[in-house]
Amino acid sequence: MAYPTDRPATWFVTGASRGLGLELVRQLLERGDDVAATTRSTERLVAALGVTDTSRLLPLSVDLADQAQVTQAIAATEQRFGHLDVVVNNAGYGYLAAVEEVSDADARAMFDVQVFGVWNVLRAVLPGFRERRSGHIVNVSSVLGLLSFPGWSLYSAGKFALEALSDSLAAEVADHGIRVNTVEPGYLRTDFLRPVSLGMPRSTSDAYPAVREMVEQHLAMPGTQLGDPAKAAAAIITVATAGEAPLHQLLGSDSLSLAAGRLKALADDVEASRDLAMTTDITTAGTAVS
Repeated sequence: MAYPTDRPATWFVTGASRGLGLELVRQLLERGDDVAATTRSTERLVAALGVTDTSRLLPLSVDLADQAQVTQAIAATEQRFGHLDVVVNNAGYGYLAAVEEVSDADARAMFDVQVFGVWNVLRAVLPGFRERRSGHIVNVSSVLGLLSFPGWSLYSAGKFALEALSDSLAAEVADHGIRVNTVEPGYLRTDFLRPVSLGMPRSTSDAYPAVREMVEQHLAMPGTQLGDPAKAAAAIITVATAGEAPLHQLLGSDSLSLAAGRLKALADDVEASRDLAMTTDITTAGTAVS
């Protein structure tokens, strides 16, 4: 187990007002756990949950890109509930555009949420986790953190960075009794592909018809996604409570299929690279030096 079972667990969940985050908070409260939930609107979160008893809920309006606000939120969580067991870095949003169409401001805003915001949370929680020699971090990535499509460059870049951060973190904190998992959902039937959760470029180019077609397809997708957000939220709880999930936990049959295809493509690239790769080592008297 990632935390003691003789008391309710305390969770810190970012991006909780919609979609997967909202469903996760709802299920955690139903379990009887304590939850600190970050959102841009605490009123919207409480209304969406439909709860009247907020004794186990601490809604927090936090700018994740602001280290001071994040540190204060972690401190408020521990002050309210006395401890912190599981952190779920879930905040994020989609963005559909060709690489050329992504502005500097939009790129930085995406990384503020998906990378630097996560880093702010980690800096705030890791000292306490290390001191207690316990704690569990679940970073919500995406199958698009393992592969990318035309038009998904910005979103995937952030998720690829989160994957690398998570892999390093898991190895660094294992000796401190801290567990780390990355979950990679496929397409979930949420508002993720609706305007409320989706960024778009201010201007587009006629040079990328395939991207325009992809955008149209994705904007028409809501309501047809295979993934059930309630089941995905339950899976995240299982990852944290069972303690047996792999470092990379895929969620959804589409995620599995896409990841398997990516593995094959990568393996093919490795083999195709072999001959030229073997020519670039330093050699001494005809012997390669590794």
